[in-house]
Amino acid sequence: MSSLYLDHFGFGSAPFSITPDPGFFFEGGDRGAFIAGLLHAALQAEGIVLVIGEVGSGKTMMTRLLLARLPEHVDTVYLPNPAFSRDEIMQVIARDLGISTTSPGANLEALQQELIARHAQGRQVVVLIDEAHAMPAESIEEVRRLSNLETDQCKLVQLILCGQPELDTLLAQPALRQVRDRVVYRLMLGKLSRSESSAYLAHRLSIAGWRGGRLFSALGERLLLSDAGGRARRLNLIADKALLAAYAEDKTRVSARHVWRAIQDAGANFSSSCKQEKYKRAAAFIVALLIAATLWLLAVKV
Repeated sequence: MSSLYLDHFGFGSAPFSITPDPGFFFEGGDRGAFIAGLLHAALQAEGIVLVIGEVGSGKTMMTRLLLARLPEHVDTVYLPNPAFSRDEIMQVIARDLGISTTSPGANLEALQQELIARHAQGRQVVVLIDEAHAMPAESIEEVRRLSNLETDQCKLVQLILCGQPELDTLLAQPALRQVRDRVVYRLMLGKLSRSESSAYLAHRLSIAGWRGGRLFSALGERLLLSDAGGRARRLNLIADKALLAAYAEDKTRVSARHVWRAIQDAGANFSSSCKQEKYKRAAAFIVALLIAATLWLLAVKV
């Protein structure tokens, strides 16, 4: 994301970076309750936890925040891109726990001994896999075997699988029914409503250091929120580009024209999973776009 306009607008940091930064965490839109529920589920050591969310809804932010908030007695394995084969994924988990094995077949036994030793020391292990919808089915089934490792009181490892809604489809396969049977929590991260998106926008601007009143015009913000459709990543992307467009014209406010240019530069938003929702949002976007175009033409004539 751009840093060219920071001094121009008086920001202390970039307000709309798409890199998840826990310092910008927005607790509105049930986000605060969601992370509290995820933290509770992670510490239960009862079974598999699923975190489901659309593209750009903020899943990675939630996982980063979870890792930062886990107590000191919890050891973590975080796999952000789990495109591993069945043998490779167990080797990676073992490696991240400091275990050296001589063969793929020895991984599970070595992991069990290590987990038992850590449990005896009062430690807990959480394995968090992001983008789990992209995992091969046999790799998910292999990881599921970790949930078989337990004492009389609890599981020795807590598995958390994060992914897009396609993860539900993947787990619906008959071959993965044992994985589904071990899911004890399924947390769904929804999109932000229009009012929540507006509050999210103001929140990030405030954290970045903006103190100058309304930065986006009413129509500009309406156009921005309509295009973003409740997705934090898309909102960040368009807002950043719109700020850059305003900076390029030496403007201290972001107009609908700047937002329109940002949307054109970023390309269409094709991430909606619901056709009806997409059509409604597209209609609202077209109306706002026509208004913005009219205002721009009037400004040019003047």
